[in-house]
Amino acid sequence: QWTWKNMLLLSLCILSASIPFLLYSCVVIYLYRPSDIGLNHTINMYLTPEQGVRVGVWHTVPERRWKEAQGKDLDWYEKALGDGSPIFIYLHGNGGNRSAPHRIGIANVLSAVGYHALVMDYRGFGDSTGEPTEAGLTTDAVYLYNWVKARSGNSLVCVWGHSLGTGVTTNTAVKLLEQGKQFDGIILEGAFLTGRGARDRPIEHPFKWFYWKFPYIQFFLFNPLKNNILVFPTDENLQKLRTPLMILHAQDDHLVPFASAQEIYRIAKKAQNSDKRVKLVPFDGSLGYLHNGLYRDPGLPNIIREFVQSLMT
Repeated sequence: QWTWKNMLLLSLCILSASIPFLLYSCVVIYLYRPSDIGLNHTINMYLTPEQGVRVGVWHTVPERRWKEAQGKDLDWYEKALGDGSPIFIYLHGNGGNRSAPHRIGIANVLSAVGYHALVMDYRGFGDSTGEPTEAGLTTDAVYLYNWVKARSGNSLVCVWGHSLGTGVTTNTAVKLLEQGKQFDGIILEGAFLTGRGARDRPIEHPFKWFYWKFPYIQFFLFNPLKNNILVFPTDENLQKLRTPLMILHAQDDHLVPFASAQEIYRIAKKAQNSDKRVKLVPFDGSLGYLHNGLYRDPGLPNIIREFVQSLMT
């Protein structure tokens, strides 16, 4: 027989199960309308990297065009990619979505400097559909590059990867290289190593959050992470790449130690045999930027501008 305690427990279970759906509905609403959170020269769009997968992308145009961008549709934004301004594809880190403050911060910095910024939520992130896997995230990034490249004319197309996105970035760069293509420049921020350079340090599976996103009962019946194996061989990828590279890392990064950036710099510099094509930019630990705060550095715009200018010489 059901007692009031049973009924109370059932009610709590139903309520806790409904909360993620309500939160997800709110996320979809404001991701669909970036202007609702003050991004007045940004448009939302959805791309289909493969059947059954739809990824959300924000395109922010250079700040100098913000007045012109008011009320414009997707066709105008697509054509704007061919205006000659450098373009950055931003591949973000694990968890959350493209509206995270530090991700908006980077897009705003790029826009202020005069560049386009395209910030994508990989499959399974934000309002993007599909299940996140290493191969899937790489497929999404390759598709976005090709989509941008088809509309960019002679503009530079660079990539900025942060945290998990640095692994996606080097995977994508190698995939493009196999197709005879390449980014014009690569920025790695808060980059990690999982290969030999990581000294076999164990890491928690980064996509564990996805399987708790909704109260799927099957999570309790099998281990969905068992076949979702991650490699992200950044060290091996860097040995294949010859694209100009800039590494940004806070010395007080609490998630990825600065030693990781130093090792990545060593590997890339050796592979490219050049001090000019590979650069490490450290940010003093006293600034308190940790893992996500580099966008707040007042010197970052000039650092980016100098890097892009070096790509044009």
